[in-house]
Amino acid sequence: MSGVAVLFAGVDGGGSGTRLVAELDGRRAEVLTGPTALGLGVRQAWRTITQALGEAQRRLGCDVPLSRCRLVLGLSGANQSHWREAFMAAAPHPAALRLESDAFTTLIGAHGGAPGVIVALGTGSIGEALYADGGRVSVGGYGFPAGDEAGGAWLGLRASAHVQKVFDGRAVPDTLSRALSAGMGEGGEAVDSVAALVRWLSSADQTRFATLAPVLLAHPDHPLARTLLLQAGKEIALMCAALDPQGTLPLALCGGLAAPLMPWLPAPLSGRLVSPQGSSVEGALLLARNATPV
Repeated sequence: MSGVAVLFAGVDGGGSGTRLVAELDGRRAEVLTGPTALGLGVRQAWRTITQALGEAQRRLGCDVPLSRCRLVLGLSGANQSHWREAFMAAAPHPAALRLESDAFTTLIGAHGGAPGVIVALGTGSIGEALYADGGRVSVGGYGFPAGDEAGGAWLGLRASAHVQKVFDGRAVPDTLSRALSAGMGEGGEAVDSVAALVRWLSSADQTRFATLAPVLLAHPDHPLARTLLLQAGKEIALMCAALDPQGTLPLALCGGLAAPLMPWLPAPLSGRLVSPQGSSVEGALLLARNATPV
């Protein structure tokens, strides 16, 4: 069966969106779609992934059955055993299916499969290390709202308290509170009352809270924003220290908030950074190419 076409696909899925890259006979197709973090729903994640895989095949002009697909998924929440088990139980059974955390596929992509350390910073956060002996260690990634320190949702949740205090008269309205209120609004209308704020907070998930992180980053001179961003930098440093106490492995920050948060890192840590070689989806695709042949 070695002459039959095999479709390789890598997926990077989180709380804000998903990227799938499919490869067939040296040709590639990339599809961007909605969230597939397992905490947002296992069945929805599978629907989104299978639709994206179908769209990639359409763009490649092929119709490869799942029995000829090698699929590696790097998904937020894959380190939570009950979500993982439910997700795998719902799998449509492609030829080679491997589920990893998006942190591990990020690590593989960032260091080309070689030993190293990453801290992934997006809607959530997690740190991962791969050692020379093949050992793996992960820190953080306990999920929103309990964990995900320095991630977008973690920042947004804390920022939202500023709006609460302003509406209560516990804080003075300022540029940050107005920007946050606008960021919470829909259809161009800012959240402008306690009732509207309560409605927003009662329905907000990790994805919506993460939309407030750019607002903080756009107001670095505001005392609250500065405090939260400095705290985020310290949280990143704590993860790195737990993953690589001796500080000998290459370290990369990855994800959508990596570059914006770099200026907020403690100086000794920022001097150790290396640029990622590739992305999480590239890591997933690398693992897919190395999957057990069909």
